[in-house]
Amino acid sequence: MGEEVMSNYDESTAFLGNWGRFQQIVFFLLCASTIPNGSGVLSVVFVAATPRHHCWIPEVNLTADWLSAIIPVKVMNGEEELSRCSRYRLDVVRNLSAQGYIPGRDVNLPDLEQESCVDGWLYSTDIYQSTIVSEFDLVCSQQWKQPLTSLLYFLGVLVGSFFFGQLSDRFGRRPVFFTTMALQTIFTFFQVFSPSWTVFAILMFFSGLGQIGNYVAAFVLGTEVLSGNVRVLFSTLGVCLCFAIGYMVLPLLAYFLRDWRPLLLTISLAGLLYIPLWWLIPESPRWLLSQGQVDEAEAIVRKAAHQNKVEAPQVIFEDYSVKRRYTVIDLIQTPNIRAMTLILCLAWFTLATGYFGLSLNTSKLAADPYLSAFISAAVEIPAYICSWLVLKYLPRRLSASCTLGLGGVALYLIQVIPKSVLEMLGKFSFATSTSMIFAYTAEIYPTVLRSTATGIFTTFSRLGSCIAPYLLQLSEFSTCHSYLPYIILGTMAVVSAIVIHFLPESFGRPLPETIEQMHKWER
Repeated sequence: MGEEVMSNYDESTAFLGNWGRFQQIVFFLLCASTIPNGSGVLSVVFVAATPRHHCWIPEVNLTADWLSAIIPVKVMNGEEELSRCSRYRLDVVRNLSAQGYIPGRDVNLPDLEQESCVDGWLYSTDIYQSTIVSEFDLVCSQQWKQPLTSLLYFLGVLVGSFFFGQLSDRFGRRPVFFTTMALQTIFTFFQVFSPSWTVFAILMFFSGLGQIGNYVAAFVLGTEVLSGNVRVLFSTLGVCLCFAIGYMVLPLLAYFLRDWRPLLLTISLAGLLYIPLWWLIPESPRWLLSQGQVDEAEAIVRKAAHQNKVEAPQVIFEDYSVKRRYTVIDLIQTPNIRAMTLILCLAWFTLATGYFGLSLNTSKLAADPYLSAFISAAVEIPAYICSWLVLKYLPRRLSASCTLGLGGVALYLIQVIPKSVLEMLGKFSFATSTSMIFAYTAEIYPTVLRSTATGIFTTFSRLGSCIAPYLLQLSEFSTCHSYLPYIILGTMAVVSAIVIHFLPESFGRPLPETIEQMHKWER
């Protein structure tokens, strides 16, 4: 089954210009819509943070010496700290205290029997007033729930990426964009009132469903509406910079609020500000044409011409019809497209694993997690500026390969150079590459498959974000594993950098509208 295609969308709409009032409205509103993504997707860094804690000691008649000694001291990462999950048996300590024995002098503390924190825990409030970890006691035997919280969230993002990408190609960019924004806002709001970790975790999954869906829909919509250098500016510096702004706002909000419920409430209510966008953001004319809805596409373009104060030709789109619909199967239909799809799946998976692994680990890089997270977010600003400049002037293949390779090398060198410096360099490289790969993917795949392809690759990237919390925990098992996460991430980055060279070059070429146009420059 084939299709008859119009000449070229960019040529047919060239009379609009690249930067009129219509393009400016679409550009800035779609960019602004990604700000909540930056705050929401990484809010788990503070919401599920683990404060310093130790066993709570109930009001008992103990001497000052025994009160200060009842919690065992253990060596963690070369430093002494109070045990988080055990104490000396309270009845034994009470007995020894009553007899006047002094710990360390009359009693050898390591010989005393220990017990778990049967009375609960005492959490430090010097950094966090409250997190889900301190509120629902996700420590010691329940510690497995803490990374599972992040996993459930990213599983929601994964499911949303898979389905909403295809729904966007089936029902349009605009309805999916607003549906996912609503899901993200509503379920984040409901999380504020969670009475237990189980309820919170379930809502976390549904919140994740909409989290990346609106980002992908906004990205594809803007990529298809805008053209020329404005498209490159939007797909790199525009949406990514606003995402970074949202990420930078997150530690500021967390610093002043210090409690996970007000933090999530603030993030959720920010989504209400975007309701008016329904009347301002149009559907993608490219997508309408791919569905054979020529009249609707022309109506949007004529309205755009009116906003830009230019005159539209009597007939804008000629000889356009569609005889089939495309599905995810078309991403693996031919050997060349199948190879491209597999390469991009690996690249997206690698980038998400590295990006979220390093982002979720920022609170551990310094004593002040708020400052660490802010610096980690601020590093993305020059990264996105760099990606914009590189994509504006340099070929895609070489650019994406070099930035990924730089990230891999940085992670390898963590073993010999200060960790925090190279983690930030790695974060810079992964952020730059992520911005590039979004734009590169949109330029490779045609309009009839663009959102489906982006959704599938985002799904694979969410697999990476799902394993990121567990991958980083390898460094906590023993000193011999401390560099293992970085070696794994570095190897994945280097392999991805190599295979990207087998992708077609899209620099300077118009967006393909159909599979046939894509086939013309597969190699």
